[in-house]
Amino acid sequence: MNSRRSWIIFVVGVAAYVVAILQRSTLGVSGVAAVERFDITAAALSSLAVVQLVVYAAMQIPIGLLIDRWGPRRLLVLGLILISLGQAVLAVAPDLSIAALGRVCVGIGDAGIFVSVLRLVNYWFSGPIVPSLSQWTGNIGQLGQVLSAVPFAALLNTVGWESAYLAAASLGVLMLIVVFICIADRPVDDSTGPVQRSWGSSLDILLDSLKRPGTRLGFWAHFITQSSGTVFSLLWGYPFMVFALGIPESAAAALLLVIVFSGVVFGPILGVLTARFPTRRSNLVLGVVSVMGIVWTTFLAWPGHPPMWLLIVLLISMGIGGPGSLIGFDFARTFNHSRALGSANGIVNVGGFLASFTMMFVIGFVLDVLSAGATSPDETYSLSSFKIAFLVQYIVIGFGVVMLFLARRTTRSRLAEQEGIKVAPLWVALVRWMRRDRS
Repeated sequence: MNSRRSWIIFVVGVAAYVVAILQRSTLGVSGVAAVERFDITAAALSSLAVVQLVVYAAMQIPIGLLIDRWGPRRLLVLGLILISLGQAVLAVAPDLSIAALGRVCVGIGDAGIFVSVLRLVNYWFSGPIVPSLSQWTGNIGQLGQVLSAVPFAALLNTVGWESAYLAAASLGVLMLIVVFICIADRPVDDSTGPVQRSWGSSLDILLDSLKRPGTRLGFWAHFITQSSGTVFSLLWGYPFMVFALGIPESAAAALLLVIVFSGVVFGPILGVLTARFPTRRSNLVLGVVSVMGIVWTTFLAWPGHPPMWLLIVLLISMGIGGPGSLIGFDFARTFNHSRALGSANGIVNVGGFLASFTMMFVIGFVLDVLSAGATSPDETYSLSSFKIAFLVQYIVIGFGVVMLFLARRTTRSRLAEQEGIKVAPLWVALVRWMRRDRS
C-alpha cells in the first residue's frame, strides 16, 4: 500500500472522475442552448437535469452492492461506456424524450464512478492519508466543471450542439481505454477485496449498513452540504446569471468556476480538520451549512440587483459545500466494516443528489408558476422570480439539518455504549481546551 503503483491508480481513478464530472455538468453550461434547441419551458429544462440525478441517486445502492461483489474496476469501465453512449445520444437527439434517454445513460454511468474511486483509495492506501485523499478525489474531480465551463462551452458556441457533445463522448471513450489498461482492483497481497456472495448476503450487508447510525449521519451530512452547489452549477446558476443578473454567457460560465476553485482551496483544509478532529466532523458540516445559509440569506434579501462581489462570495460559500459533503463518506468509512464500504458509500451518496434533484425540480416548477403567461426567457427567469424560487433550499436543507441532529445523537449514544467514547457538546470541549491552554 501507499506505493508508486498506488499513486498511479489514484491519478488514473481521479482522471476518470474528472471526465465523469465534465459529462455530468455539460448541461449546466448548455441550458440556454437546450431551451432553444428543444423549445422547452423551465420545468421541462429542470426535468432534463432531474432525470439524470434521479437515476444517479436510484443507482447508488445497487452500485454499492455491485462494487462489493465485482470490485471498482468493472464499475469504472461500465460507467464510462454508459456515459459516452449517453452523451452521443444527447448529441443527435431530435427532441426532449430522446435527450432524456441520453441523460439517463449518463446518470447510470456516472453513478458508479466516484464511489469506485473512493473504494480504490481504501484498497491502495492506508493510514491518516486516506481522509485527505478522499477530499482530494472530490476536489480534483470538480476540475471537470472547468472543462465543461471553458473548452466545452467554447466548443458549443463555435461548432454547435452535436459536435460539442460528440467530442465529450469521445473523451469518455479515451478515458475508458486508459482505465482498462491501468486500473487494478487492489494490491496482490490484499485480502479484503470483493468476494463472491449471494444476493441475499449482499442485501444483509446493505441492511446492516443502513441500521448503523453513522451511515445515516453520513447520508444527512452529504444531503445538506452538497445540494446547494450542485443545483446552482448543474442547472440553475447559468440561466440565473445570464437572464436574471444580465451577465454575458461567457462570463457566467467562467463564474461557475469560482465554485470549483473554492472547493480546491478549502477542501484540503477540511481534509486536515477531519483527520485531526474525528469526533467533531459533524460540527464541521454544520459550520459549512451555516456559512452557506448566512450568505444565501444576505444575497436573497439584498434590495434590488445584488452586487458582483456578493455573487462571488455566494459562489465561494457553495464551493465549500462540495468538500464539506465528502465528510459524509468519512462517516461511512469509520462506522462500517471494510466489506460493506461500497454499500455504505452508495447510501451516503444518495443524500446530496436526493436533495439536489428535489430542489432542481421544485425551483423549475416555481419559476413556471411565477411566470405564467411569459413570452420570453427574460420574463421567465427574472430576478424576482429566482429570489422566490431559491427559497426552496431553506425547506429542503432545513429538514436535512434536523435529521442530521437526530442521527448524530443516536451515533454518539452508540459510541458511548459500545466503545466508551463520550463526545461532549462543542462548547464544553472549547471551555476545556481554553482551561488546558491557560494552565
